[in-house]
Amino acid sequence: MNLHGNHILEKIGKKKNIPYSSKELVEFENDIVKRYEAGDITGPIHLSSGNENELLHIFQYIGQFDWVFSAWRNHYHALLHGISRDCLLEKILAGKSMGVISNEPKFYSSSIVTGSIPAALGVALSKKNKNDGQRVWCFIGDMTYETGIFWEAYKYSINFNLPLTFVIEDNGKSVTSDTQSAWGRKMHLLQNVVYYQYEPSYPHHGTGTWVNF
Repeated sequence: MNLHGNHILEKIGKKKNIPYSSKELVEFENDIVKRYEAGDITGPIHLSSGNENELLHIFQYIGQFDWVFSAWRNHYHALLHGISRDCLLEKILAGKSMGVISNEPKFYSSSIVTGSIPAALGVALSKKNKNDGQRVWCFIGDMTYETGIFWEAYKYSINFNLPLTFVIEDNGKSVTSDTQSAWGRKMHLLQNVVYYQYEPSYPHHGTGTWVNF
């Protein structure tokens, strides 16, 4: 498992049992693939794959009442934070794969690049002011990490000691652009940031199969 920042997880969270295995996560996405290619899902989908072990490890430390923010590729995050299979499937079938939102558990995803970062920062500031012991977790990709919005939010969160942890999921690309080639430098390991690399099995969008709806 290629994970940097395990000491951060151990410092801020307590381990809990995860009611999923990597096999069950894969099976869920495989079911989505079949439904999508059958034309049952008429909205865009972004599938997770290849990062099951890293996420199972990370979510052991995410509290039941913590907030989780994600982006368009959020199925695994939603399941692991407590959104039921049936509820998530219903949202995906309704074309809301990229915008899964839940009040219980606290989960928010955005199809806009960097869209979840300002919201996560604001909630983290609220959590600090309330001092309720809850944390905020924000999952972003490697190209989102390169944006100015991330760096401004990151510096603010560190300077004001907010209960916000960023998790950078590096699949090496943004749509079809190679992150390393685009920016010409390697990822910096930062304070209060968890980082891992993985190789996805699916393209940025869809399944790799042309579907006529």
